[in-house]
Amino acid sequence: MKYRVRSKEGELEYESFGQVEKAWLLGLIDPEDEILEEGHEKWRKANTFPLLANARRSGEQVWVGTWFIWTLIGVAGGTVALWLLRGESLREKGIGLVVAFITAGLMLKVTMNAYARRKPH
Repeated sequence: MKYRVRSKEGELEYESFGQVEKAWLLGLIDPEDEILEEGHEKWRKANTFPLLANARRSGEQVWVGTWFIWTLIGVAGGTVALWLLRGESLREKGIGLVVAFITAGLMLKVTMNAYARRKPH
């Protein structure tokens, strides 16, 4: 069954609801866009389709798409912690242990936020 999607920019036709869902997940279809199913006459808002409303959007990543920066911070923190832990003095090793725990806690928080399912918009 084909679907037509109408937005401010124009109109597109999709071959299946699976393609519509993929476009929704990629953020190509907004909640206010209208969808017309083949054989129907009434346009419906995209957010009235339960499968779309409950689908998880890839554009809504951890902390509004900054997950990559947080990952780099985690890698940098882990590197600094390892470098300090290799130090010879007890003070360096203590600081390295503190940095390691802070980095682990930060990465746990980022991972938990990434795992949490959010409803679109």
